[in-house]
Amino acid sequence: MASDIQDRPFDRALRRLRRDRAARQGGDAFFLHHRAADELLDRLDMVSRPFRRVLVLGIGDSWLADRLRARGLDVVAADSGARFAARGVRCDEDRLPFADGAFDLVMSVGVLDTVNDLPGALALIRRVLRPDGLFLAAFAGAGSLPRLRSAMRAAEEFEGRDPAPRLHPQIDVRAVGDLLGRAGFALPVVDRDAVEVRYSALPALVRDLRGMGATNILAVRDRRPFGRPGLAAAIADFAGHADEAGKTAETFEIVYLSGWAPAPDQPQPARRGSATASLAAALKTKS
Repeated sequence: MASDIQDRPFDRALRRLRRDRAARQGGDAFFLHHRAADELLDRLDMVSRPFRRVLVLGIGDSWLADRLRARGLDVVAADSGARFAARGVRCDEDRLPFADGAFDLVMSVGVLDTVNDLPGALALIRRVLRPDGLFLAAFAGAGSLPRLRSAMRAAEEFEGRDPAPRLHPQIDVRAVGDLLGRAGFALPVVDRDAVEVRYSALPALVRDLRGMGATNILAVRDRRPFGRPGLAAAIADFAGHADEAGKTAETFEIVYLSGWAPAPDQPQPARRGSATASLAAALKTKS
């Protein structure tokens, strides 16, 4: 049983339901996804080679897919949630139904950190890329939501509960780089950006997380809601970090990654321990 939980840390059905709730809620909660998508598009602009057929994983409010279509690209969008997938294909990222070499570009924002089999998902993404195809993605990584973690601990302590998983495990930058290499990507590049968002109170942060479909979907989780005393303790702990304007800064660590499907004419990576290539070089920038 423990091994099964380790292999499948997330509740797939609940993940789909949370994606559907986010689609119903709509609004401005996807602002972090928009920021990350715009960053990926900026990186795409640095690439000299043309792309034609694109797979977008994580449809969300179609921000990224719409901008790619505006560039004249043939876009196929996929999402695990039924409401989002009404504008594309419904599937999990580690169960892609596409043929080998179907795309020359795959882009993803905000979903790969909640995939049960991330190594398998990366291997499938590599498989659906044509030789010399590009993969660009972004998701929340290790270091995200420290204020929320503190607030949840405060609620547990106040109600005398044992610590329980309430935020999903977050992926370290170094681990992502290793996974890209194991999945067979050439010239992998991983970096991160810490984004601070100021909130007037804890409920405002929770509303944004719900709107992004980013609340707790762990298969093993404490299903008992906090009582009013616990919630009050959490809200007070969050407010205890507020600045002079009464706003609390929460941190979202955005991990960006890129990799190329191998091709015979690609530059070969330098010997381990030698000088490292810049991000611009790895993305084949225009001269």
